[in-house]
Amino acid sequence: MNPLSSHPPRTPRTSIMSNSTHSFNPGFEPSEEQVDEHLTPDDLDLDEEDEKVKAAEKKVLKEEVWREIILTSNGRDKAFKIKWELNLVQRLTETASGLSFTRKLLLLFNWLHPLTIIRAQQAVPYSSEPSKSSKGLQKAKSFLHTALYAPPPVLLELVSACADDVATFARLGLIGKRVGTSAEKFADWCFFFSTLVSLVENGVERQMITSLSAEVEGRMYNESMSGASAKSKPQASKLDEKELSRLQKQDYWLQVTRAKLAMDLIFVSYDVFRLKKGKTQMQAFSGLASAILSTAKLFEKHKNQLVKSLLSSP
Repeated sequence: MNPLSSHPPRTPRTSIMSNSTHSFNPGFEPSEEQVDEHLTPDDLDLDEEDEKVKAAEKKVLKEEVWREIILTSNGRDKAFKIKWELNLVQRLTETASGLSFTRKLLLLFNWLHPLTIIRAQQAVPYSSEPSKSSKGLQKAKSFLHTALYAPPPVLLELVSACADDVATFARLGLIGKRVGTSAEKFADWCFFFSTLVSLVENGVERQMITSLSAEVEGRMYNESMSGASAKSKPQASKLDEKELSRLQKQDYWLQVTRAKLAMDLIFVSYDVFRLKKGKTQMQAFSGLASAILSTAKLFEKHKNQLVKSLLSSP
């Protein structure tokens, strides 16, 4: 696998997805890695023109942001990933292999989060399940039954994380090498398909953002043509400007996410299709690019969180 608002909006909000879109799956919660890298509209609703926000941003040091990133397992993973890819570029094979193994150890037991989600749903049926009597709903459901009705991203994350752990245990010598090799191949295919799905969902969400932006721009144009000005309708004009700025920022980070997913797809394609020509160079480049883009998203998220904490503090 790739080792790598202060006011209610006038139009509906959509979320920025790091690897996949889960808004259509009731009860789904992203994993720790997805949560860390996940840029929501609330993370991007800071008014950069506000004097208080500008003052708070000046107080937030880059060192503080990096400290917050490294405190998370996903942040540490990205740090190892960048170092690993740089070593690949420099052809330090042994060091790169060691760092790759280290980051795999850091990501052990990532399957606990999707497992917790599925277990929690044993008492709460999904909307996609067939209707049952209240007595039947009260009856405890088996784990297999609940898993079958879990959102596909949850199941994919569960089996992929389990396969990754099996491959890592094989490298530790705890289980057979043949089993570990098969698990690694399976995890690569899971990552390949999840990346394809995420690219499609990213495109759909960008269309939604574009549509909302066009709606706001159309409203601003109609107001200007009707003779309304910022002075005659100061609040409405200000809300529209802020809304458009927020949507444009969301679209920018969606494009960053799309680029990251494209790099992930290039990386994992070399593994699943057993491509040999230029593998080392292409995986080094795509893996490093993916890690840098992911780190940029993490940096933005943690910076905004620190700014908000300063604004909310007395």
